[in-house]
Amino acid sequence: MANVLNIENLTKSYGDRILFADITFGMDQGDKIGIVARNGTGKTTLLRIIAGIEAPDSGKITFRNGLKIGYLPQEPAFDGSKTLFEAAINHSDDPAAKAVDTYHKALQSGNDDEIHRCYKEIEQLNAWDYEERLRQLITQMGLDIDADTSKLSGGQRKRLAIVCLVVSQPDFIILDEPTNHLDIATIEWLEAYLKRSRATLMMVTHDRYFLDRVCTRILEIDNGQTYLTVGNFNMYLRRRAERIEAMDAELARARNTLRREQEWMNRQPQARAGKAKYRIDAFYDLRERARGRSIEKNIRLEGNSSRIGSKIFEAENVCKRFGDKVILDNFTYTFARGEKLGIVGPNGVGKSTFIKLLQGLVPLDSGRWELGETLRFGYYSQEGISFDNSKRVVDAVQEMAEDIEIKEGIHLSPMQYLQRFLFPPADQQKYIYTLSGGEKCRLHLATVLMRQPNFLILDEPTNDLDIVTLGILEEYLSDFNGCVIIISHDRYFLDNIVDHIFVMEGNGTIKDFPGNYSDYRAFIETQKSAKEGHTEKPHKQIKPEKSEKTSNRLTFKERKEFESLTSEIDSLTTEKKSLESFFASGENASPEDFKTKTVRYNEISEILDEKEMRWLELSEKE
Repeated sequence: MANVLNIENLTKSYGDRILFADITFGMDQGDKIGIVARNGTGKTTLLRIIAGIEAPDSGKITFRNGLKIGYLPQEPAFDGSKTLFEAAINHSDDPAAKAVDTYHKALQSGNDDEIHRCYKEIEQLNAWDYEERLRQLITQMGLDIDADTSKLSGGQRKRLAIVCLVVSQPDFIILDEPTNHLDIATIEWLEAYLKRSRATLMMVTHDRYFLDRVCTRILEIDNGQTYLTVGNFNMYLRRRAERIEAMDAELARARNTLRREQEWMNRQPQARAGKAKYRIDAFYDLRERARGRSIEKNIRLEGNSSRIGSKIFEAENVCKRFGDKVILDNFTYTFARGEKLGIVGPNGVGKSTFIKLLQGLVPLDSGRWELGETLRFGYYSQEGISFDNSKRVVDAVQEMAEDIEIKEGIHLSPMQYLQRFLFPPADQQKYIYTLSGGEKCRLHLATVLMRQPNFLILDEPTNDLDIVTLGILEEYLSDFNGCVIIISHDRYFLDNIVDHIFVMEGNGTIKDFPGNYSDYRAFIETQKSAKEGHTEKPHKQIKPEKSEKTSNRLTFKERKEFESLTSEIDSLTTEKKSLESFFASGENASPEDFKTKTVRYNEISEILDEKEMRWLELSEKE
C-alpha cells in the first residue's frame, strides 16, 4: 500500500511535563488508527500537531504530496451570523465550496458578468454536485438548512461539522472524540460511513464499539511511550493484557535482583572502590527500574451508598410540555430496588429534561412524583459542576469533606480518595483551570460519588472520560446496590450496566424495553426484517407496540418476579416434602400439632399451584 504519513521522533511537553517523547510510526493508505490513553496524556495535542494546528517540540511529520486532510475538533465552532448552509460553505477550504459561495454572492449582487464567470468555474470543478451533496447531508443529519447557527446545540454543531468533513471527501481524516454529543443513530451512521470509506483515518474516541468496528490499528500512549497494535480494539485489549503481564513479571524479577545487589553493595563498604564499576552502575540502573510502576494498577472504586428503603420512587400521570413540544404524556411508572435503567432517544427528544423533572429541578405541568423517605440522589450532569478554577484539585474536594467514608468503618482523606479516581499526588496539586476536559469530568464524578447516593442519575457520563476510567466506573456501577439511571450514547457502556431501556421516541412516548441496548437493536432489526418480508400485504402496518412487545418479552418487574418465584417454589416444595415425610412416618404427635401441620400442608398446596401457574406463564414469555 502507498505510504501517506510518516511521523519521526515526535516530542511534546508543557513545562517539565512530557506528554509524549520520540513517537515514531507510519500510516499507509486505508489505515484506520484509533488512539487510546488516559485523560491529560496528550491525545488531543497529538491530533492537533498532526493537523498542523500546534507545533511539536521536536520531530518530523511528513504527508504524501497532494493529500487532502479533514479535521474534526472536539468542539467545532461556526460563524453564528449565518445559516447552516452558509456556515458549512464558509467552513470548508474545498475549492468547490468556495466556488459555490462566490456564485451565491454574485447572484445576490446581480452582476451578470460575475455570475457568468462563477458559473463557468462551478462547471469546471463539478461543484453543482458538491452543493447538492451538501444539502442532502444537512437534511440527512436532521438539520434545518436555513436555521441560524447561533442557536445550535452541541450535538447539532457536531453534526454540522461532520457534514462539512464528509462532503469535502478528504483523503486523510482526523477525528477528535467524534461521538461526543451525538445520539446513537448518528453514531451508527458515522460508523458505517467510516467502515466503507477508503480514506485513511486517525481518531481519538472513548467509544469502544466504535473503535472495535472501525479501526484496523490501535495506538496507545502510556507514561510517555507508545504501543502500536495491529488489529481492532478487542485485539488491542488482548495484546495489552499480555504486555502488562510481561512487564509485571519483569518488574518482579528486577526487584528480586535488586535485593541481592543491595546486599552485595552493603558488604564491606570500605572496599567499595575495589568493586567492579560496571556492577555498581548496573545496580543504580536496576534501582531506577525497580521503582517503576506496573502499567495497569489494580484500581477499584468503592462506594458506601446510603441505605435505601423498600419504597423507591413512583410516577403517576406525569405530564410536561414546552409549547407544542411534549416531553411526557401521562407517564406512570414505579421504580424497583436495584433497578438499572438506560434512556436512549434522538437528541432534543427530552432525555435530560426527563431526569431533571424526576429530581424536581424542572416543575411538572400535572401528575405527581412520590419519593421514598430514604432516597438520596447523586446527579452527574452534562453541564458538570461549577468548580473554582483558581483552586487546586485537592483543595476543591477538601472543601466538600475533610473525611470521606467509602465503606462502614473505612475512611479516606481527600488525597487518598482522589487517588482512586486516577489523580496521583502530583495531579492533585494541579490548578483546576489546567485540567483537560476528561480530568474535569473525572473530578466531577468523584464529587458525586463521595456523597454516598443510593439513586444515581448519570447524564452522558462517558463524554470525555478515558477508557481506563470507564472500565472502573462500569465495575463500580455493576456492584452498586442502589438504583441507576443512565442517559448515554455509549452502546458498550449501556450493554455492560443496564437491565432495561426507556426508548424516548418523541411526543411524550416512552417504550420500556427489557434488555440492554444491543438486545434492543436486535429487536428493531427483527421488526424491520419482518416488515420488509411481508410486502405482499402493504395495507397492514407492522408496529412494535408496547402491548405486542410485552407479550413476547418480560418487563423488568416481571423478570424480577420470575427470579423470585423460582426460589419461592423451591422453598415451598421442600417444606411440602417435609410434611409428607412426617405424615408417612406415622410419628406420634399431639392432635393440635397434627391439625396445624395438615392446615399448613393444604395452604402450601394451594400456594404452590398458584405460583407454579404464574411461573409457567412467565417462562413462556421468557
